[in-house]
Amino acid sequence: MADKNRRGEDAADDHLDDEALDDAAEKDSDVDDEEEPVSRGGTATRARPKAESADSKSKARTEGGRVGIFGRIVRFVREVVAELRKVIWPTRKELLTYTAVVVVFVSVMLAIVAGLDFAFAKGVLWVFGNPS
Repeated sequence: MADKNRRGEDAADDHLDDEALDDAAEKDSDVDDEEEPVSRGGTATRARPKAESADSKSKARTEGGRVGIFGRIVRFVREVVAELRKVIWPTRKELLTYTAVVVVFVSVMLAIVAGLDFAFAKGVLWVFGNPS
C-alpha cells in the first residue's frame, strides 16, 4: 500500500518537474531542439557530434574490410596527438613545486625505510648473535 502511495507521489513529482522543465525550456531561447531530455536530478547537455564519420571509417579500411597495419599506426598517432591536446600542462612554477614535493617525499620515505632496515638488522644480530 505504501509503495502505491509512493509511486503516486513520484508520478506527481515527475509531472511537476516536467512542467518546470517545459517552462524553463520556453524561457531559454538559445537551446537547441535536439537536446536530450533531462533525467531526474541531472542536467541538460547538448548532444555531442560523433568523433568519426562513416566516410573517415571507409577511408581507413582496406578492400577486405580490415584496417591495415599502417592505417592502425596512423590512427594511433592521431589519437595520441588528440589526447595530448586535452592535457592541461603545468606552468614552470607548478612543475618546480611538484618536483620539489616529490623529491622531499621520496627522501623522507628513503630515510624511514633505511632507518627501519638498520634497526631490524641490529635487532637480528642482537637476537641471533654475531657469527664471528
